[in-house]
Amino acid sequence: MAAFVPATVRAQGPNRVRVWRDPNCGCCVGWVTHLRAEGFGVEDVVVRAVGPVRQRLGTPADLLSCHAGEVDGFVLEGHVPAAAIRRLLAERPPGVRGLAVPEMPIGSPGMEVPGMPADVYDVIAFGNGPHRPFMRFSGANPT
Repeated sequence: MAAFVPATVRAQGPNRVRVWRDPNCGCCVGWVTHLRAEGFGVEDVVVRAVGPVRQRLGTPADLLSCHAGEVDGFVLEGHVPAAAIRRLLAERPPGVRGLAVPEMPIGSPGMEVPGMPADVYDVIAFGNGPHRPFMRFSGANPT
């Protein structure tokens, strides 16, 4: 028999993403919307400056984008698709501290532009050792 669990309780589980973003960023809101549509609970934290959060999280300067996140101890930077986050949580690769989508590729979750084809881009894993590609995407779809 399945138990009823309120949404607020479910959102506090391991698939809860905490996001830090600028109050005036529409693409950040788009990424939050993508995560929620994909079943993640999201705590949307609006801050004046994301830089201090990135410093605390240890996000490498060469991988910066427009917002920061954290899920179950992993760091997220930029428009990381839900599929990459799910894989990260399932595999928990040794030495990986987080995932990043540097810059702001067209078609990545939150960066959809009507009439523009989606860029092909890599989600980058970072942590111990050199950065490395983790997954390749076109829009929010793995290639």
